[in-house]
Amino acid sequence: MIISVTGLRAKGFIAYCRFWLLAIPAHRQAKRAKGNLFVATKSHAGVQHTLTAWRDRKHMKHYVLSGAHRKAMGQFAEIATGATITYEADALPSWAEALAKWQNEADHY
Repeated sequence: MIISVTGLRAKGFIAYCRFWLLAIPAHRQAKRAKGNLFVATKSHAGVQHTLTAWRDRKHMKHYVLSGAHRKAMGQFAEIATGATITYEADALPSWAEALAKWQNEADHY
């Protein structure tokens, strides 16, 4: 399976509000996306994280480049800083494992 861990920090209060207006539809889209095995969010140390698991890269890429997620990506630079890591795994990581891997491997902002 393909694991994706994203961490974003909003650029202020108004950006934080805009972030959630974009993030909620993108989260709903991920939950319904073909090939999605898992999706969850968590706030940690002022960073909003998403953990997703996908059957394969093809399904993940289709989600990333369509619908609400595509719209959110188009506004990302205006409202947040952050990074995403993507890797293959045999099992879904715990939040502790996912956050540690993100912290160690993401190109931080």
